[in-house]
Amino acid sequence: MNDIEIFTIPTCPFCQKAKALLTDNYLDYNEFDISHDEDKYRKQLGEAFDIKGRVTVPQIVINGKHIGGYSELKEIVNNGRLNSYLK
Repeated sequence: MNDIEIFTIPTCPFCQKAKALLTDNYLDYNEFDISHDEDKYRKQLGEAFDIKGRVTVPQIVINGKHIGGYSELKEIVNNGRLNSYLK
């Protein structure tokens, strides 16, 4: 079973696209809405994933590997590399 985490805020269109892309690929995920303390969680995500500068959402982790946001997820899917991240 795959462990997929996605950190989001409700008003983010890229978060919606990322969730739809995961769903379209029949992948379940755990969503973490960071909107209740956005500044705190953006800082924590930046530290956890060594992100320099502004931390955007979504942030996606597949089986413990941070892949980035929607653009990175879309590239992985489009290039046929998604299976290499899955168990």
